[in-house]
Amino acid sequence: MFELDFGSDRLDSKLQAIRSKAIRLSSLRLLAFFVMGAFLILGLSDHPLWLIPGIAMVWLFISLIQKFNYAKDQESIYLAIGEMENRKKARQNRELIHLVDGSEFSKKSHPFSGDLDLFGTHSLFQLVNHTTSSGGKKKLAQLLGSDFSIDLAQSRAEAVSELMQKTDFLRSMEAVGLAFQEQNGKGSAWKSWLAQTEEITFLHRILAWIGPTVGFSLLVLITLGLIPQAILGIWVLMGVLALSLVFKPLKLAAEVIPSSAEMKAMAIRTRRVEEEEFASEILSKEKSRLYSTGKAASLQIRDLDRLGLWVQNRFNLLYLPLNLLFWTDFFLFVSLARWKRAVADSLHSLPESLENWEVWVSLGSFEVEVGYPGIRKWTEEEVVLAENAIHPLLHPKNAIGNSISFSQDQKIVLLTGANMSGKTTFMRTLGINAVLVNLGLRPFADLFVMGPIQLYTSMRNSDNLGESVSSFYAELNRIKTLIQGLESGKPVFFLLDEILKGTNTQDRISGSKALIHQILQTPGFGIISTHDIELSELGQSEEGVHNFSFHSEIRDETIHFDYKLKKGPCPSFNAHKLMELMGIRFGEK
Repeated sequence: MFELDFGSDRLDSKLQAIRSKAIRLSSLRLLAFFVMGAFLILGLSDHPLWLIPGIAMVWLFISLIQKFNYAKDQESIYLAIGEMENRKKARQNRELIHLVDGSEFSKKSHPFSGDLDLFGTHSLFQLVNHTTSSGGKKKLAQLLGSDFSIDLAQSRAEAVSELMQKTDFLRSMEAVGLAFQEQNGKGSAWKSWLAQTEEITFLHRILAWIGPTVGFSLLVLITLGLIPQAILGIWVLMGVLALSLVFKPLKLAAEVIPSSAEMKAMAIRTRRVEEEEFASEILSKEKSRLYSTGKAASLQIRDLDRLGLWVQNRFNLLYLPLNLLFWTDFFLFVSLARWKRAVADSLHSLPESLENWEVWVSLGSFEVEVGYPGIRKWTEEEVVLAENAIHPLLHPKNAIGNSISFSQDQKIVLLTGANMSGKTTFMRTLGINAVLVNLGLRPFADLFVMGPIQLYTSMRNSDNLGESVSSFYAELNRIKTLIQGLESGKPVFFLLDEILKGTNTQDRISGSKALIHQILQTPGFGIISTHDIELSELGQSEEGVHNFSFHSEIRDETIHFDYKLKKGPCPSFNAHKLMELMGIRFGEK
């Protein structure tokens, strides 16, 4: 088992020590190779007795290879731990630019991911992601954008709360995955290979027995001088023809079986899961997938690691003469086929199971590294309530919290305010905290209460020249989808930023009023931000519509914001002053 010490204070000295050890082992390995080669040559050309020390040197050479590989693997672990520490500091300081951003998962058509910075530069994905494989990254992205479900969110919350207490488990799973992460994309090919049954014929079995028996007998007889050495040459030629029977299946196995490093990662992470006790139902169920055949998956992987190392080194200069003498490929083929027959069904799902664990490690590590001690509650009532909520992508020291609640009595909040005063950030704060709670994570709020809602946003509506779509038409499409969801009876929590901003003032105001009246007849509720102060009149005439705003203050030719949400419409706007500060002089012709 690798050493997993997460103290960064001694990491540099440990790296230096292990690298020095690897250099020494490399030199000894090279020396052992030349000595071994000399003995083997003497045994074949001078006298077979020289083969005895030659075989002893083979054992020594293999032992040095194993120790060297272990040293290099330990070096990879130390490097991974160092990288994890750097990423941890980056997340805590909200310096996310160098982290994988998952931008390939962003979709304009998604109900909310494109507006809430779930993916891309400075995104929630960068803050949460601790996955180490392409499959794990994809599963995490799918979870971030998944539909809201109280039952699933509560199950995930139970699991994440348990994982928060298992910091060594979280760190070791990530360190091993990062040190030996997938590099060749063999996952799908390996699954297909596992599903293919290898047929072991009587000929395979008899040749697996004949090869070493006859080969060893010939060596003994030649050593005793009872038969000429030419017989051995004939036997080798016969071996070339016979071994062609298993050449293709073994070649395919060598191509699809993961590398030794990846096998180590799979075996170690699987064993960590097997050794850990889980109380939550969802984690216990995931762990049970590793025992589908009654034998621990880590042991099955260990067996394959041994066979895989053998398969992938068949063209090694050391293996070739042994194979031609003892026809070891037949024994290897039979062993590999029996292994596949015994465990293929269980290991077929192992890569997917480990990807699921990468997602759980990401959620648990998020809470440990950057999580906020907020309280989450679920209710069967169609409500959303946030107390002192802040945005998780802002550093907590700089973020300013705000509170608000939604229910059937306060269905629509008309949000007005000066430019840059915090309207859009506040809306995104509510949306992204709702996503966190749906993931089973704690909110970045003192309290966040959420009912059985679905989230829908319309904020970043841009034109698309390739599809001949204007930004106004893109927004109308988003609103159309929202209306369809609302009219189907779904309790949608919506966040609409600067509604109908792509048309003239008169049409924008009349269209906004019509939409608000339409929404009031549905179970939906949420925020509509606007610069049209005329809409605030609805707060007086329509039950369920309430006005909130963000303000600004001009002091000494500069604009100051407190970023605090206030009841009532905004009393003044700052666009005129902003334009003056940018150099536009009013009153001049």
